Amino acid sequence: MRWMRASVVYTTLAVGVGCVPVDRKPPGSNAADTVADTTPAAPVAPAAPASVGAAKLLTVVGFSTPESVLHDSVQDIYFVSNINGSPTAKDNNGFISRVRPDGAVENLKFIEGGRAGVTLNAPKGLAILGDTLWVADIDVVRAFNARTGAAVDSVKLDSAGAVFLNDVAIATTGAIYITDTGIRFDDVGNVLHPGPDRIFRVAPSRDRKVTVAARGDTLGRPNGITIDAVGKRFIVVSFGAKTVLAWKPGDRAPSVIARGPGGFDGVEMVGTRMLVSSWADSTVSSYETGQEVKLISGVPSPADIGYDAKRNRVLIPLFTASRVEIWQLQ
Repeated sequence: MRWMRASVVYTTLAVGVGCVPVDRKPPGSNAADTVADTTPAAPVAPAAPASVGAAKLLTVVGFSTPESVLHDSVQDIYFVSNINGSPTAKDNNGFISRVRPDGAVENLKFIEGGRAGVTLNAPKGLAILGDTLWVADIDVVRAFNARTGAAVDSVKLDSAGAVFLNDVAIATTGAIYITDTGIRFDDVGNVLHPGPDRIFRVAPSRDRKVTVAARGDTLGRPNGITIDAVGKRFIVVSFGAKTVLAWKPGDRAPSVIARGPGGFDGVEMVGTRMLVSSWADSTVSSYETGQEVKLISGVPSPADIGYDAKRNRVLIPLFTASRVEIWQLQ
């Protein structure tokens, strides 16, 4: 079944394939990018009190293969991306939901592929800059008005060889960074890894120039990406490796800063702590000094998590269960 194939994607990614060299200097990168492009597009989340655990507050149902949750702190709303089928099918049936912090679904299909001139196939990672919501969609990043849902922009990365765009991070400069996990499906639903594993950069300029910011198997099939404003770097988590990575534009290769169970998907910064979701053991854990501290267990297929800094909450889309769980950090 198509839905079953969608759920298989992440469980088979951990099998490594091949070796791809890391670019010594990514095209289009320069020293100025290191500072400017590691400044987050939104206010830095304040450091929460040291957590010793978390308590589940709410379960929100009715989604269709939810992949990412994002808290828009200005509107105080949660956006949820719904693949609604295969993660690689250009079927134009993906949608994005608006959910209130009390768990009420304000609009299940706030943005919907095939309606009102919108194209949206398999939306995954989300990021916001001002009133613009950016969405990774297979080999395109699409932009929508976060208040109205209207389509406002799109950047095609297929000509740059994009295979499986996954998560998005945006700097205040407007530069957009997108991970490419480098996988495909064959005609019978098997997951292939043609690679290469990459991080793309889309320039903030009017021409939206696309460059490869990082490339290589050391990225470990990169999945989640976020900006660590304190460390002035990107944090990247690997689905195909057991590593949490730090990387800056211009680096020859990312640095391993922590290890864990692997099967990593989402990553969020809470002050100097990293919250990371793992399919390998169905957890969300905290990393600060390289040591893993498990906060939440028993969450199957935890995809691209979000963080509500106003309420100190973790927002967990359960990919194969088609629901979102909201947990209070303690």
